[in-house]
Amino acid sequence: MEKPSASVIGAGLAGCEAAHTLSRMGIRVRLYEMKPQKHTPAHKSNDLCELVCSNSLRSDKLDNAVGLLKEELRRLGSLVMECADATRVPAGGALAVDREGFSKMVTERIKSDPNIELISEEVTSVPDAPVIIATGPLTDGELMKSIEALLGDSLHFFDAAAPIVTLDSLDMNKVKRASRYDRGSDYLNCPMTMLEYYSFVRALVSAETAPLHGFEDKSVFEGCMPVEVMARRGDQTLAFGPMKPVGLTDLTASDGKKPYAVVQLRQDNAEGTLYNIVGFQTNLKFPEQRRVFGMIPGLENAEFMRYGVMHRNSYLKSPKHLTSEYELRERSGVFFAGQITGVEGYIESAASGFYAGLCLARKLKGLSSIDFSRKTAIGALAHYVSEYNGGSFQPMNINFGIMQSLENAPRDKLKRYSLISERALNEIDELTFEDRIWK
Repeated sequence: MEKPSASVIGAGLAGCEAAHTLSRMGIRVRLYEMKPQKHTPAHKSNDLCELVCSNSLRSDKLDNAVGLLKEELRRLGSLVMECADATRVPAGGALAVDREGFSKMVTERIKSDPNIELISEEVTSVPDAPVIIATGPLTDGELMKSIEALLGDSLHFFDAAAPIVTLDSLDMNKVKRASRYDRGSDYLNCPMTMLEYYSFVRALVSAETAPLHGFEDKSVFEGCMPVEVMARRGDQTLAFGPMKPVGLTDLTASDGKKPYAVVQLRQDNAEGTLYNIVGFQTNLKFPEQRRVFGMIPGLENAEFMRYGVMHRNSYLKSPKHLTSEYELRERSGVFFAGQITGVEGYIESAASGFYAGLCLARKLKGLSSIDFSRKTAIGALAHYVSEYNGGSFQPMNINFGIMQSLENAPRDKLKRYSLISERALNEIDELTFEDRIWK
């Protein structure tokens, strides 16, 4: 008997995770990716699963919702988590990866899967079912027009990425190694005096930004707010945000005193030769990035291997159009996954790809659906994007606030979060007991 087949459009985190999950269920997959023939403005590599913004997958602790989401995916055999864990680089309590090594490993795994046919071709219209569309937040052109024609609407916002600099171009007499709260020495720190901080902020808010093209709505996603936009909200915004000096007790600034603010850099590759400036997403023109960021102590002669950029992200009005299994209400057998659905973040995208792939595979095999409820992080994301009923649907990172609350929950936040995580992982273990989820 011939295996059932499906198409997946887009080979980012959601698309590769969806394809891998379909394959595990015995479904033949045609995975379409327009690279290397065509790249979006934000993509540079020809490999799959390219990490555009940061190399950090955020916290790896179970008292943090994204840490829980990672562990759920690990227990479910996630391709993205297997490759992320195999290519991790030092990042304190966070999971960060060598971005090139991670993408190469995912690419090799996909290409070597006998159930997956990787097709380098741009898809310009919504395909016939069964299909998962995981083309990401940079979906544009004819395909976006086709989606809008089918649904009658779409939403969008601006997103930004931070610059990457070389280690050997930094002045290590001014840059100190340390992680917050004594969690190792994985970060590079550039401590600032009060005078240095305010001089930097004044230069930042007056620096020239690159023009934004594409549409008139200049809405910006709060989770990736450009550093210059953040600075314009008030002189102290950065000092209480990405440049807060807390948890770094042994650092001193150039005046010998406790730093007024600290810029952190995080390792970006396995060799430790590249570092990204944490929280410094930006839309400044490239010469302005060299000038203004060169005012940071230790970065006076920094060599920029990648400048920060800003780009348009698009997403659906998912509560109107998607079910809690990421299936389109308007067309059976057509699923969406990834940031185009309104989940925000690398791991959230992978989680939606996993769930969409599982739901489509079970549908093709005539199996009953499996409900990842709001007791799990995977389910909470799916229910958020399909059931949100507030006034303005916005992209959302996983958080404990969208998960089902505990009865008689302890007042202590960390204890409460730990109990929610314990309950979620018990739910996952029950679903995977004796491979029930795959049968």
